[in-house]
This record gives sequence, C-alpha cells and structure tokens, in this order.
Amino acid sequence: MFAYEIATARHAELVRQADRYRLVREAKNARRAASARSQEPEGAPVRVQRSRFSPAA
Repeated sequence: MFAYEIATARHAELVRQADRYRLVREAKNARRAASARSQEPEGAPVRVQRSRFSPAA
C-alpha cells in the first residue's frame, strides 16, 4: 500500500511539473510573438529581397 501512495504522489508531481513546463513554453512563445510584432509597425513597407538596381548587361 505504501508503494502505491508513493507512486501516486510521484505521478501527481510529474503532472504538475509537465503543466509548469507547458505554461512556461507557452509564455515564451507568446512573448516571442509579441516581440516580433512590435518590432515592425503595421504600416511598414514589405521588404523585397531583390536589388534596387537592374543587373548590368
């Protein structure tokens, strides 16, 4: 009976640990997404990867 109680307590601790890990990961992702959105304003022009000058013939 004692081993069952230890296993149950361990299981509960693992579940709490997984919930904390998930919450931290979601917070990091949300912070990263908010940071990415704040760095570039909404009215900013779209960046084009090609050169402004035409290639020489």
